[in-house]
Amino acid sequence: MIPRPTRSSESTTAEADAWADVLVRRRLLNAALRTPTGQWLVQHKPDGPVRVLTGSADVVELAATIQHRIRSTRPDSR
Repeated sequence: MIPRPTRSSESTTAEADAWADVLVRRRLLNAALRTPTGQWLVQHKPDGPVRVLTGSADVVELAATIQHRIRSTRPDSR
């Protein structure tokens, strides 16, 4: 498994909003909602538990983890 590179900058709210939108539209998450406190409520499946993420960086990290999992399980297309 290839390790993911570490981020060099802090994640922004706009970046997290964009990733949350993509993950929900692509049906990789059932729901992702930002609360007024800056926390995020994330649900993977419609009947699954709701996770609380502490901030934008956690949403971007979740997106990176999902993306890494998809790429590492996809058959090599070369």
